[in-house]
Amino acid sequence: MVAIPDLLGRVFGVKTLFRFPNPVNEVSARLVAGGVVLLTLVILLGGQTWAIGLLAYGFVARVLTGPTLSPLGQFVTRVLTPALPFEPKMVPGPPKRFAQGIGATLSVAAAVAHFGYGATTLALVLVAMITVAATLESVFAFCLGCQIFAGLMRLGIVPASICEECANIWTRLPDPSKDAASV
Repeated sequence: MVAIPDLLGRVFGVKTLFRFPNPVNEVSARLVAGGVVLLTLVILLGGQTWAIGLLAYGFVARVLTGPTLSPLGQFVTRVLTPALPFEPKMVPGPPKRFAQGIGATLSVAAAVAHFGYGATTLALVLVAMITVAATLESVFAFCLGCQIFAGLMRLGIVPASICEECANIWTRLPDPSKDAASV
């Protein structure tokens, strides 16, 4: 007998819709972060506070579905990344999803503050925090959310089973026996 949630997932495609890629191409992640920086600068410097809603939607879409329901994610993964001469650099997905979750939390809080309570200054402070984190990711390949995720793993708050590759740093090192065989 098929369980109802499994049947619903197969019929409506819910299982494939609500998934986050693992691994993630860091080139694409950095380009998405660059797009986030541009959008936050439009909000902060251009005074376009209506775009806080777009920012929040993008983060929520990416944390729930990866690039699937995110216009920025779709543009980056389908158009921009393939057009660039960079080799893919695959990194674990769970820390990137955690970072998107932080962005979703901050951007939704900014949207609620601005649209719900008229607390535009608070909203802009939250957007500025996103700008800093997204700039670190896009320019310096420093994922602040990923660092927080790693710290939570070290403290045992995030179990190692969530990200086996994150817990075992040796999986990221080249295998010398494979290098010797190719010589």
